[in-house]
Amino acid sequence: MSDTSHFDDMFGAAVAHAGIQESQETTAGEKKEGEKKSADDELSKIKDNAAIGVKRKAEEKPEDSKRKKLAPGLYEFHSYVAERKGEREDMQDTHVLIDDFTDQFHNLPTSVHRVAYYAVFDGHCGSKASQHAANVLHKKLISKFPRGEVSHFDKEMKRCLIDTFKQTDDEFLKQASAVKPAWKDGSTAVCVLAVDNTLYIANLGDSKASLCRYDEEKQKYNLIPLSKEHSPSLYEERRRIQKAGGTVKDGRIMGILEVSRSIGDGRFKHCGVSCIPDVKKCQLTPKDKYILLSCDGLWKGFTSETAMEFINQILEKEEATSPPNSPTWKTDTDVRYETACNKVAWEAIKRGSSDNVTVLLVRIDQR
Repeated sequence: MSDTSHFDDMFGAAVAHAGIQESQETTAGEKKEGEKKSADDELSKIKDNAAIGVKRKAEEKPEDSKRKKLAPGLYEFHSYVAERKGEREDMQDTHVLIDDFTDQFHNLPTSVHRVAYYAVFDGHCGSKASQHAANVLHKKLISKFPRGEVSHFDKEMKRCLIDTFKQTDDEFLKQASAVKPAWKDGSTAVCVLAVDNTLYIANLGDSKASLCRYDEEKQKYNLIPLSKEHSPSLYEERRRIQKAGGTVKDGRIMGILEVSRSIGDGRFKHCGVSCIPDVKKCQLTPKDKYILLSCDGLWKGFTSETAMEFINQILEKEEATSPPNSPTWKTDTDVRYETACNKVAWEAIKRGSSDNVTVLLVRIDQR
């Protein structure tokens, strides 16, 4: 059996029973001035909270995070990120890195000892949707995570992720339609929820997650895709769009939107744009080196193979040189991973990517 697998066939009945449907948000009528002010205040909170969230990892020292000692057999995660604005006027990507937030969950199944979360959100037509997703999606995961003893944990995890994405999207669309003119912002999403040594990956749009794994037979590393791209040009995606009354022109919905699934994009929801993520599961092994999450800006300068080779060259052969004023607790390995993030992001720009670029690496330590 493959270490990575789609849940679609396995969970079709469970998802249908849960009554999960694709969101079709209608724009509200004329709103009072007080409602507009309320929405503006909420956006301000979203920006402030998102900024705090994405900076938290960089500012904390390992000893300050107060993580409990990992249970025997669990791999240890260490995350690193770099972002570049590119030629865009502003940075519309957001990201979240949480190496361990187990203590925020209540009544976890006894089989679960550690939960970690990583995400990249690539905004378009503004950053409101990506900021909203970065601020609230992992919090909603906490409230919907399976509690107590469950007999079909994987099924519950898929339902948890789908419900979380749908609720995050519904909440943003209500905020977006509460102002005049309505917000046009949208965002792709790629999230990795690590439950002990098992990864649950959920994604919308063209942001990607991959796993660097050593192939003993070929004596080389491979970059294994963990997510599924959602393009209007793909048959299943185009069919759903056309069934909803939308059209695909030059690979874009209504000749405008480049992705067929996203958070936000209220003006295209009636055209078949979905907020329901594809969900995959991957069991980590001793052969795994790191997880790579990135927005599509990286892939405009690299293929999967060339990106992995570029990163591995830095991790394995480049001398670790700490920048001035670097925290003393950082190891040479930390410095190499940070350097790899920064250099691959810059290299994507040099190779012609004009988009925002966000690169997130999660180092997998075999304890």
